[in-house]
Amino acid sequence: MKNKSPVNTRNRTRQTRQQKLASQKGIALLIVLWVLTILMVIVLSFSFTARTETYATISFKGGIERKFIAEGGIERGIMELFYRNFYKNQTVELEGMEIWKTDGTSYRGQIGDGFYLVRILDESGKIDINTASDVVLKNLFLNLGIESDEVDTIVDSIMDWRDSDDLHRLHGAESDYYMSLPNPYSAKDANFDTLEELLLVKGMTQAILYGSGEKKGVIDFLTVNSKERRINVNAATKEVLMAIPGMSPEIADAIITLREIKEIHEQDIMGIVGENYKFMLPYITTAGTNTFTIDASGHKENEKGGYAIRATVTVTTNDEYTYLYYKSPMTMKP
Repeated sequence: MKNKSPVNTRNRTRQTRQQKLASQKGIALLIVLWVLTILMVIVLSFSFTARTETYATISFKGGIERKFIAEGGIERGIMELFYRNFYKNQTVELEGMEIWKTDGTSYRGQIGDGFYLVRILDESGKIDINTASDVVLKNLFLNLGIESDEVDTIVDSIMDWRDSDDLHRLHGAESDYYMSLPNPYSAKDANFDTLEELLLVKGMTQAILYGSGEKKGVIDFLTVNSKERRINVNAATKEVLMAIPGMSPEIADAIITLREIKEIHEQDIMGIVGENYKFMLPYITTAGTNTFTIDASGHKENEKGGYAIRATVTVTTNDEYTYLYYKSPMTMKP
């Protein structure tokens, strides 16, 4: 056998060491690359989190600012109601001291770099769900574009819900129907306490009650606070006026136009509606109440979005008021 040359052995040993060193360097490079990759992911994650939290903070701050601006609008509305009670019998209005209307007219006020929009509606200008006739309710639902079959079911079910007996109207429902539902409950057979209670009535949906898209909901035209069967034409919106039997679009427009100039009295109504007056008389009045709904929305300058609040208050003769309803935030239809 031939003996291995020491030189060849050293060369092979050197090559083996070089190969191992190169392999180790390659592994080290891969480790470094992986570490750098992980660090980059962590940095990007922190950056994204910080950015998200920054935007969330800005959005939260903007939302709180709009909320406080809207609350300022509610307080302004209450102040205007006190002013209205104090000066409602004055014959001359000074510039800048005009009495706010309670027919849903929109008013704007500036607060710093934001503004609020406020509208006040006398509850007597709405249809009281507990006292209204089925004819008025049907007219309202139909004029809002609800199908006649749905209207028959909803209105008859409303009448069954608030009456004290267990007798069914033609399209209505009593406890036997509601007890057959997956989550059973009994018909109330008493007055509605809130408008949201309408969602328990057969045929009523959230889309009909609150509206959807550009379509208005019936909640904007109903109340449980009027306690009156008749509707105040000085405060009613056109949708409510059109629910009155014998009303036409021309008469409704004439009423709205006249009340922009002056408060309407009974003789004014007789002159506007003519021979239809005797048909409308059971459904109309010119008297208001001391209960009002105030809609206020807070906005930042040059922004379309806003924070909306709805409050219903009763103003007493002692310059005091009581909240009957307060919803924040809420969705308002234009």
